[in-house]
Amino acid sequence: MDVKAIMCDVDGTLLNSQGIVSPMTVEMIKKAREKGILFGLSTGRDVHSVKTLLNIWGIDGLVDAIVGTGGAEIYDYTLQVDKSSYPLDGELIKDIIHHYEDMDVNFAVPYQGVLYAPKDDDYIQMLSRDDRVPYEVVDFDEFLKEPRPKLIIICNPEYMDKVVERSQTFSNDKYKSSSLKTASVLYEYMDPRVTKTHGLQEVMAMHDISMEQLCTFGDADNDYDMTLHAGVGVVMANGSDKTKSVADYITDDNDHDGIGKFIEKHIL
Repeated sequence: MDVKAIMCDVDGTLLNSQGIVSPMTVEMIKKAREKGILFGLSTGRDVHSVKTLLNIWGIDGLVDAIVGTGGAEIYDYTLQVDKSSYPLDGELIKDIIHHYEDMDVNFAVPYQGVLYAPKDDDYIQMLSRDDRVPYEVVDFDEFLKEPRPKLIIICNPEYMDKVVERSQTFSNDKYKSSSLKTASVLYEYMDPRVTKTHGLQEVMAMHDISMEQLCTFGDADNDYDMTLHAGVGVVMANGSDKTKSVADYITDDNDHDGIGKFIEKHIL
């Protein structure tokens, strides 16, 4: 297996249920990097918050590159590249919020390591606690005078079907957007040009690595495109049926060293 780079989704993939990377997987990441293999993260989280959590996760000093905000942000430690692209217009975000405002949901915009929300409730508190990212309640009329990376809708898992159903009736004549469920309690809107694949292609090109030489690990629907386009697309046993459908391999779940076992068996 000619793998020159490994890029992992974070939640439900690299992190276990305790919110850390297991010692066995950390050890395999170290061994892969010793072989000259680039290791990085490809996540819906914003780059700033990821950088602040690497130590807590147990992988500080082991990450070469981060593709953040679902592909809209790139941070490369080795090449000192820091860039972002394709934010959503503030007026579009307001329109999306209006489309859902009668529903039992809250909204969050991740920006510079903080989750910004229009109101305080159990939903934003849950997201902040689970992701270990601070939140602030702000005036969205003021906050959305500038473009922002993406919009997250937060709800109870049993309410998600209603959110997905409502999404099918949203449209905006002036701006384009794409949306998808990214977790059992999260539904997200972003620019349609933003995908994890787009971000990964940029990082691979900077390191003169082809997409065929890339191994990705993911679990949820928002990992579908990178699983499809990577030379080796690996999905966790706890992954979604949609993303599993395009996987080259299925590995153990995130609580049983799925990534570490795959690296040890197939890459080292």
